[in-house]
Amino acid sequence: MKIKIKHGGERLDKGLSDLTDFSRAVLSDLISDGAVFVNGKAQKKSYKLQTGDVVEFDEPEEEILDVLPENIPLEIIYQDADVAVINKPQGMVVHPSAGHLTGTLVNALMYHLKDLSSINGVVRPGIVHRIDKDTSGLLMIAKNDKAHESLAQQLKDKTSTRRYLAIVHGEFIEPSGTVEAPIGRNPKDRKQQAVVANGKTAITHFEVLERFQGYTLIACMLETGRTHQIRVHMKYIGHPVAGDPLYGPTKTLTPNVGQFLHAETLGFTHPTTGEWMEFRVEPPEIFQASLQKLSGK
Repeated sequence: MKIKIKHGGERLDKGLSDLTDFSRAVLSDLISDGAVFVNGKAQKKSYKLQTGDVVEFDEPEEEILDVLPENIPLEIIYQDADVAVINKPQGMVVHPSAGHLTGTLVNALMYHLKDLSSINGVVRPGIVHRIDKDTSGLLMIAKNDKAHESLAQQLKDKTSTRRYLAIVHGEFIEPSGTVEAPIGRNPKDRKQQAVVANGKTAITHFEVLERFQGYTLIACMLETGRTHQIRVHMKYIGHPVAGDPLYGPTKTLTPNVGQFLHAETLGFTHPTTGEWMEFRVEPPEIFQASLQKLSGK
């Protein structure tokens, strides 16, 4: 991994933890092992980063977990020899990690699907992209490595379609718009992402679908795919996603069920046939019930 520092001043270990998804402890170990190079030279953790520094290191390998198939109900919207499209329920983690070793989408995929791509290793077989635990909706799954490479390239080239529905706080005045603001780890809270000057480019397009008293239903189209992107961008413009325990207010719609965010539409070019494929699923019952309540129906 190569990172060019846009804003200096931080210690090497802290600066890298703010700019990557790796913990400060993991990065500290790498630095202590002499495996992190600044402008071609190994540095100590205490090194103060300078604007323009180029930091290089090999990404640490994930701990190999013993991931087992589990007979978990799974809504498969479509599948063939190359791809599958899954409607992930709210509350399900996509792949195993510390604290979530079982009950994940990967555990279910390994039970229900015969083949999965191996590009992301034993922890994330078949996983091309992710959505948060409490975000529901569509995910594309690669069943072989060739399909995985094609789908991943489409995400990189921004040729696939990802449309989300969200209930957000406040009433939008504008009918549509674009949020273009860089996202990185929140320097004040490692559990959060935030709009930060040295973050990665992030672009979210939105369209107002329906206005309610104190809330708005919007559609969001992702041009990039940063961690918590829609949730961070909506908070940034003063319209946090309703029910969001990390970025939203305490007083909200039906608390303790997670954010009202649903991956409604997914479109991509089939890796083998070249055919454009597009899928759409309705949001979960609690999402629809909340909309009905807001509209007074």
